[in-house]
Amino acid sequence: MAIRHAASGELIDVRPLGETLHQTSSVTLVRDDHFEVFRLVLPAGKATPEHKASGTITIQCLEGEVEFQAHGQVQILRTGSLVYLSDAEPHAVKALTDASLLVTMLLRRV
Repeated sequence: MAIRHAASGELIDVRPLGETLHQTSSVTLVRDDHFEVFRLVLPAGKATPEHKASGTITIQCLEGEVEFQAHGQVQILRTGSLVYLSDAEPHAVKALTDASLLVTMLLRRV
């Protein structure tokens, strides 16, 4: 069975998960040929290894705090923070507290 993604014009709830964060998995909200939006859920202490996206991305912290590594520096993303990365920029994320992130990608698919 195919995973359901939002259709054009459909409202998507991206409010903080709060108490339900621990019962929620990361999920792709929108997927199109060259555009993808997903909510990344990270419990405190969980990290993503350094990786590159195949396209331009933004990462918005919806709740919690994460350590964000890119461009040779470490920054703290907190609720309401947003960061932009150019195509294929290496980056890594580590949750300092329970956190959820909204990741938007303009994909360069071949």
